[in-house]
Amino acid sequence: MTRIAPARLLALAALLPLATSALAQQKIEQQMSYEQFKASGLDKLSAGELANLNAWLEGKLEVETAKAAEGARQGAGDDRRGLAAERQARDPVSAAITGAFSGFGKGRQFTLDNGQVWQQIDEASLSARLDNPKVRITPSLIGAAWYLAVEGYNTRAKVQRIK
Repeated sequence: MTRIAPARLLALAALLPLATSALAQQKIEQQMSYEQFKASGLDKLSAGELANLNAWLEGKLEVETAKAAEGARQGAGDDRRGLAAERQARDPVSAAITGAFSGFGKGRQFTLDNGQVWQQIDEASLSARLDNPKVRITPSLIGAAWYLAVEGYNTRAKVQRIK
């Protein structure tokens, strides 16, 4: 297992509150597409109920961020984002798919230029033919799910890392 250099740990610890603050300011209705928001039934909440949910999520985010900061301080430098593990980094992954991208489809695998391989595990669909598109893979706010988004498109696919 590799260790993170002390200077890198300090930089990470200094940036963590800024990232947390930016995420905490984003309400759940801003993080979901309209279709996801409606499908989850959250559109039926009153303004007060939605505000309470957002406050609860903000508290959860603060707790998870504190855990992540503690993990960074302990020096876990192995890049295991998205892999099943007792502890894993929850930083978004920014990369490019190597080769041709032919859209989303359950079971499709996406090999990134950083060597990671992710597989789609939901029914999301996207029809597109692109070469080496830039992607961003982000963890869910709560839970262990990860979502892949192709730059320039709003549709996200739920994915799991397989390598």
